[in-house]
Amino acid sequence: MRKNLLPVAALLLGTLFLFLGNGLHSLLLPVRGTTEGYSTTLLGLLGTSWASGFVLGCLLAPTIVKRAGHVRAFSGFAALLAIIALLTGLLVDPIWWVALRAFTGFSTAGTSMIIESWLNERATNESRGAIFSLYIAITLMGVVGGQLMIPFGDTSTTLFFMICGIVYCLAMLPTLLSTAASPQPLKQVSLDLRGLYRNSPISFLGILLVGIANGAYGTLGAVFGRQVGLTDSDVALMMSTTIFAGAVMQFPAGRLSDMIDRRYVLAALAAVAAVAGALIFLIEPTHVILLIALVGIYGATANALYPIAVSHANDFATPEDFVKISGGLLLLYGIGTIIGPTIGGPIMTVTGPYGLFMITACAHVLITAYAIFRSRMRAAVPAAERDAYSTINPGTLTTPESLQLSPRAAPFEEEPNGDEPTGRPQ
Repeated sequence: MRKNLLPVAALLLGTLFLFLGNGLHSLLLPVRGTTEGYSTTLLGLLGTSWASGFVLGCLLAPTIVKRAGHVRAFSGFAALLAIIALLTGLLVDPIWWVALRAFTGFSTAGTSMIIESWLNERATNESRGAIFSLYIAITLMGVVGGQLMIPFGDTSTTLFFMICGIVYCLAMLPTLLSTAASPQPLKQVSLDLRGLYRNSPISFLGILLVGIANGAYGTLGAVFGRQVGLTDSDVALMMSTTIFAGAVMQFPAGRLSDMIDRRYVLAALAAVAAVAGALIFLIEPTHVILLIALVGIYGATANALYPIAVSHANDFATPEDFVKISGGLLLLYGIGTIIGPTIGGPIMTVTGPYGLFMITACAHVLITAYAIFRSRMRAAVPAAERDAYSTINPGTLTTPESLQLSPRAAPFEEEPNGDEPTGRPQ
């Protein structure tokens, strides 16, 4: 294990800095924006802008990397992230923030795709699973670590904006100092909506709805927290609890989905997330412990939906189609995260801050209902024939390029005559 991870240790360190910056900046803007009195609708557009930039980055960044090369492109993207982080501290204006946030999303997609392709280039079939799991863990630790910086400073000053600029610059160093050869060109992923729907209707609609719910909460959760009277420390704890609970829940939920119809697991998890969201909306808890407990239940179930939906889609696909289908679903999720904050802001303006969880509850009720409906329309794949569950980051924490790192995307051996794959990884 140690021998396999040493060649990518520096790159993983750069990944940690990158996601520390992402976690801090993504929470800092809505917290500071609420302090400045910006409207919920404008703050929601921060998430819409970021997600739009991220999806465009997944589609267009490969062209930039081909022209500039991996190292120069990565340095350019990271430098742009640092510049934007500093500019948002200098230009404290919602219109500027919304415009600049799109460039942050685009640059995040670019840097992430380069890191993921670099890791994939250095991974062997034996180390692929370990590197993939460690990469997911580092992205989650980075986001949570960045968010938990908030209690240790004053969000009304430029301090945290400067820290964001520093950590983004630190993320450049591992690739600049690396002596490893540049990886193969990045892959451009096409979005075949009809093909995705034909493959698995519940995965298609479910992931779109998960994107809407997670996009709304991920962008406006901090706004909700400040509007209901939470301190900056409580807001950071609430947002981090959501991510951490989702990470912990993925393994038991995934194991269960390997044993029974995944659509039943999707329905049950979505139902619990809907109940948690509805309770927050209806009883409007003001006690911090009760609120964070309910949000933790919500995060545990809501963030476990995405990888199970992807696994269900792959149950009906050939191994060779894993990257195409999973990459398409990831981009479809990105479309959902564009929609969520866009509708979330105006709804919270009309209904109040707790209206955020009315949005998530409605999305999860629809997932539950459609999963049950689809379970009666098509028989489940037998457990012995299913694609084994594998943890995948919930949401736009990674790009389609990361799917090349998944053990499910490992190349297959050919038979001695060179005609057909044996179905066993090399």
